[in-house]
Amino acid sequence: MTTTTPAGPELLSRAEAANSPEDALKMLRECVAFPSITGEEAPVAHWSADQIAQVVDSIAVDEFAPGRANVWARWGNGSQDGGRGLVLASHLDVVNIHHWVDTWADDPRLDPWAAVEVDGAIWGRGVADCKAGLAAALAAVRQLDRAGLEPEAPLTIVFVADEESGEPDSGTSEGVRRAISNALNGDQPIDGEIVVYGEPTGLKVVPMHLGFFVVDLVIEGHSAYFGTPELGIDALKGAEALLPALRALGTELSGRPAHPVIGNPALLVTSVAAGGTISVPGECTISMIRSLVPGESLDEARDEMEAVVKAVEVDPRIRIELKYPSRRDHEIGGTPYVLDPSTAAIGRTQEAVRHYRSDAGEIDAIAGWSEAPFFLRDLGLPTIYLGAGSAEDCHTPREHVPTADYLSLVDVYVRLISEFCGLRRR
Repeated sequence: MTTTTPAGPELLSRAEAANSPEDALKMLRECVAFPSITGEEAPVAHWSADQIAQVVDSIAVDEFAPGRANVWARWGNGSQDGGRGLVLASHLDVVNIHHWVDTWADDPRLDPWAAVEVDGAIWGRGVADCKAGLAAALAAVRQLDRAGLEPEAPLTIVFVADEESGEPDSGTSEGVRRAISNALNGDQPIDGEIVVYGEPTGLKVVPMHLGFFVVDLVIEGHSAYFGTPELGIDALKGAEALLPALRALGTELSGRPAHPVIGNPALLVTSVAAGGTISVPGECTISMIRSLVPGESLDEARDEMEAVVKAVEVDPRIRIELKYPSRRDHEIGGTPYVLDPSTAAIGRTQEAVRHYRSDAGEIDAIAGWSEAPFFLRDLGLPTIYLGAGSAEDCHTPREHVPTADYLSLVDVYVRLISEFCGLRRR
């Protein structure tokens, strides 16, 4: 028989006493060991579910495509009066390991999946982005179980595939779309007072981020043998005419009013690809990313950039096509996100962080994009980011998480479950 007791100092102390750094670090190392590059999330999804399957009330691994899977779990079936409850979310996929081995030759960090500890930090691909957040959620559940406690109002765990961009035919948030569809259908509910998404924030509380869209500007001419160049239409010349106008737009954007936390909008040319074997280049692709600050519209930003392209004089025989490969919560990209930092749930989250770390918990922004807009737009759930590690090191061979920060994150997640769900003895 379950005895319901309001969460208070005695129960929280009991939860904290069940802390096990060994268990938490083992969880993180095992999680990093899965090479779950976008498109290959199913193995780590099943592993994640196995870690808490004997603890939670309901759990599901949703394989929505070959190699792709989400995890949903629900623990606690008490009252949700007043919107009580908490959602802990993270993404299962990581980016590729380009240049990792070259960077760490003859170094203990050589293996990107080994999660070795060097200089007081755990190193590996995805350890910050965002397996520390994922593993901390699992470790928090296990810690409460060791303490003989469970949440009153439901704790919901949502781990999704397909958050990262970079792999062909992926990186369009198909995982979170699927999770939200299941929630709206009533199959796997996602509700509560707030969503805490475990992206790397250095233990800062982050309720805002940039918007973005990626564009591939495809310039098509006609290839021809180098000995008869007059038979060709040089696509690279078209690119050379377009690049100065695009860079001028980027310069103009950088001078526009900045958001006080997020900074300036920007347009960055990320690659120019053209050419062939001793021939006139018949096609050239300019790839760019446009970042947006709160208050900017993706539609208006796209129209502005397209107008710049159309105004450039190129060989009239050249065909220009614009492609937008990274559909997120908008058809061409991801919208900017801002949640009012004075929201009560954010203040309570800051207090939870500062209880363990007086040097953390401040409000900040992510200089990138993640999936909070989906939870707010589709489910009406305010969402913040809170994790360990620095976003600046993610997607690079320097990706790591300070060991102390990760263990503090586990403590914070336990306290957040107590704060937003309440605790009771099993």
